[in-house]
Amino acid sequence: MTDLRSSELRVAAALSEHALPGRVTVLTQLATTAQMAADALGIDLGRIVKSLVFTGGDAGEPVMVLVSGANRVHERRTGRAIGFKLERADADVVRSATGFAIGGVSPFGHLKPMPIYMDEDLFQYDTVWAAAGDPRSVFEIAPPDLQRTTAATRIAVT
Repeated sequence: MTDLRSSELRVAAALSEHALPGRVTVLTQLATTAQMAADALGIDLGRIVKSLVFTGGDAGEPVMVLVSGANRVHERRTGRAIGFKLERADADVVRSATGFAIGGVSPFGHLKPMPIYMDEDLFQYDTVWAAAGDPRSVFEIAPPDLQRTTAATRIAVT
């Protein structure tokens, strides 16, 4: 068994804290993109959860959007759905808010609380796969469980 890194342990602890059945799976290859993760798992690209961080609102605070791997975020439309203008966060903001590097950002285990929004297209699948704190690791979860445990607001992102 592969030892988990500290970032992966944070995600594993969050899964356990929420009594979720999923566990951190370490892949045999890096999955820094949604397509790489889908290929490594042998699944449809839409079942991959991209955990994207934006800044928004008057103070430019971090906001996370959980997006189906098959979709691209329409920033203007998504911002209108959320209620403020969104801008992609740079790598420093992502790491500062989540504790994860881009390519391994998880929906769980963040260093700072932030609002989370979830792509309604993820709900067409029984389960989806999200990064587990490192580009080499993922976990499987049912979309309703992901929404409930992250307190995500369901929105259309495309």
